[in-house]
Amino acid sequence: MQRMRELGSRARQGLSAAALLLGAALAPVGSALAETPLRFSLDWRFEGPAAPYLLALDEGWYAEEGLAVTIDSGAGSLESIPRVASGTYQMGFADINSLIKFRDQNPEVPVKAVMLVYDKPPFAVISLAGRGVAEPKDLEGKVLGAPATDGAFAQWDAFVAANAIEPEAVTIENVGFPVREPMLAEGRVDAITGFSYSSFLNLKGAGIAEEDIVVLLMADHGLELYGNAIIVNPAFAEAEPEAVRGFLRATLRGWRAAVADPEAAVEHVLPRNDVARAEIELERLQMNLRDNVVTDWVRANGMGGIDPERWARAMDQIALTYDFTRRPALEEVFDGSFLPPAEERRID
Repeated sequence: MQRMRELGSRARQGLSAAALLLGAALAPVGSALAETPLRFSLDWRFEGPAAPYLLALDEGWYAEEGLAVTIDSGAGSLESIPRVASGTYQMGFADINSLIKFRDQNPEVPVKAVMLVYDKPPFAVISLAGRGVAEPKDLEGKVLGAPATDGAFAQWDAFVAANAIEPEAVTIENVGFPVREPMLAEGRVDAITGFSYSSFLNLKGAGIAEEDIVVLLMADHGLELYGNAIIVNPAFAEAEPEAVRGFLRATLRGWRAAVADPEAAVEHVLPRNDVARAEIELERLQMNLRDNVVTDWVRANGMGGIDPERWARAMDQIALTYDFTRRPALEEVFDGSFLPPAEERRID
């Protein structure tokens, strides 16, 4: 009798082990891998352009890739780079031009971009109808309001060179970020530098008619620079390459969904920003998609990659505004090996 009880016990243990193995085999891959934590730093607040990441998070697309993702807001593209370099965040969203300079200054910290998002940066010169600024050369003889640390103003020398502007003919006035658009609206400056969608919506929110706002996107006037990209901590990329690939796959799903239905995408922003208004964030996202993300090059080649020939021209323009210690090569700043195949990165 004792012998039979022992045999029965062993049989039950064998069945339990088999059941556990079968359950593990049938469990979704995402749930099996969902223990991989990943902190992602945005470049700015929870606004329209953040919708694709928040949508992918809320829809469970990161979880399906086996990731437990946390998304935090930022205070500018410069902040994301040290966050990721230090390992406090595994991945982030940052201006690739700032990353190039960071790599030049910190060659021992091999932070890299792994997916280009803004094929055209939002750097712009903004003016108002009646100020006589319809083209870049029109800035000659005018007063330009620009915060000294503005990302768009940082490209001024390259913009001047690309458009044969006589720099001495433009009066540059250093203005604060909070008063930049009000000074333009009040006529105290003729134009300002800024991010296209931010300054446009700030002026529109101040009661200026949309048709009276003039936006000269620098990328449409000779600037070859790329914009923001997803960056990764090098130690994390080496230890968890599949996590990086999975994050990019889910993020691409988020961008495709935002392109297909921006109004639905913005709904994922509103609960995270108490002062956000749906109509404003929708317009901000739509401008971002139209002007920065879904370009002709992206339609032809898919989202995420970099054209080496354009990269070389962009580096030449950066050299007009920045003195390189050692000009980094493309592969030192960008690693496209984590991206899905081009056919899976199509954006219509």
